[in-house]
Amino acid sequence: MPDATPQRLTQQELESYLWGAATILRGLVDAGDYKQYVFPLLFYKRLSDVWDEEYQEALGGSPEEATAAEKAFARQQANERFVIPDGAHWNDVRVLPKDVGEALQQALRTIESANPDRLDGIFGDAPWTNKERLPDTTLKDLIEHFSKHTLSLANVPEDELGNGYEFLIKKFADDSGHTAQEFYTNRTVVHLMVEMLDPKPGESVYDPTCGTGGMLISTLDAVKRSGQEYRTLRLYGQERNHMTASIARMNLVLHGVDDFAIRRGDTLSRPRFTEHDRLATFDVVLANPPYSIKQWNREAWQHDQWQRNTLGTPPQGRADYAFFQHILASMNPQTGRCAILFPHGVLFRKEEAEMREKLIRADLVECVLGLGPNLFYNSPMEACIVICRSRKPPERKERILFIDAVNEVARERAQSFLTDAHQTRILEAYDGFADEDGFATVATLEDVAAQGYSLSIPLYVRRATATNGDTDDRTLAERWADWEQEGRAFWQEMDALVDLLDTLSVK
Repeated sequence: MPDATPQRLTQQELESYLWGAATILRGLVDAGDYKQYVFPLLFYKRLSDVWDEEYQEALGGSPEEATAAEKAFARQQANERFVIPDGAHWNDVRVLPKDVGEALQQALRTIESANPDRLDGIFGDAPWTNKERLPDTTLKDLIEHFSKHTLSLANVPEDELGNGYEFLIKKFADDSGHTAQEFYTNRTVVHLMVEMLDPKPGESVYDPTCGTGGMLISTLDAVKRSGQEYRTLRLYGQERNHMTASIARMNLVLHGVDDFAIRRGDTLSRPRFTEHDRLATFDVVLANPPYSIKQWNREAWQHDQWQRNTLGTPPQGRADYAFFQHILASMNPQTGRCAILFPHGVLFRKEEAEMREKLIRADLVECVLGLGPNLFYNSPMEACIVICRSRKPPERKERILFIDAVNEVARERAQSFLTDAHQTRILEAYDGFADEDGFATVATLEDVAAQGYSLSIPLYVRRATATNGDTDDRTLAERWADWEQEGRAFWQEMDALVDLLDTLSVK
């Protein structure tokens, strides 16, 4: 049976349609595994439909009257974007009555082989042939579900399908529980990080722990919104998880990105972006590194062949400063700037004090921004963003801007996020780089040294108290807020201490 009559889908219809594929898997597949089946099928359907669209356009108005030569020319035109070999089209798999998984797997591998530069390994490694896990009946149900609509460029433009894809990423993160932070970063926080770095056309953008590519896509969107030429951006990412790296590549293709590279591997032990036996460097680096990983090769870091250990060697139970140093080494020496999403502990933990002092003395830190709770996915922890620049503007040299935006957070339906107003206030403070009572403070490096090189935000940004001489006119609520503020630095350090104790094994 052919697809339904092609029609333009609204964003809501598209999202409902995409999520419907996941509901077919309920009860058969763990929620955390939906992605390895749904994303490749979505991408395969999109490739086939776009190929058909371009074939029909090249063939002209009367395909039934076309000659063999005209059909050969149309096939050649359709293959310019992606090659779909004979027998590997969506419709070839759709009509099979049995052994669907085997045929699907063969079709996907055939397409990857026919497009080695862009699609090699992109469909991941789902166990399509495991009939116990995914019976033919379920797989055929999935294929028929995706066949309900034609995912051509005319029916579903790249921006809209990209938004639908991002919708699925978030939905899968919601369903997959505590591991979601590796898979999804709060998009309002990502948007803020990108805006603070102000990417420009033609620049290179890198995410060393790119997950599904959300930060790279957000960079593309920011340049597009500004009305500038976004197609000249060069996007690069590395991701350790094979399936997640494949999802990132599909994400970029579905967003219409041509100039990108997503490579697989562990960024600390095997950085994949190198040139002339040195690390490649980039104009913009965005990252949400995995928090305080414990299983990493600390001994190799002490003798790092890429000379990233300029600040020192982090403790075994905390690789945060290893990722931090990798990011610093990956910034272009002239134009490089980075925004990193971290837990607050990196700002003041005693075990990293020497590395932090070297970092501050090198005058690389430009801004430390404290965010409110619950913005780390599925975690109540307060987050911070650290902005660094290879070369600060003269007026910002030997100065660090501290912003306390802990109250700039909204919560709706159990989700925390930054509103446009929150982001605007933070961006204005960052651009202004000036003191703002109770919200922002510019500290000199001498000020930071006097605090033992701690970057704990409450040490620098203090809320004003409503006092008049010896008379304290504060309300009870104001007194309570002041008491909470005064204790924030202490409680943040206590949180970090408890977290450290959790990492220690009982002997």
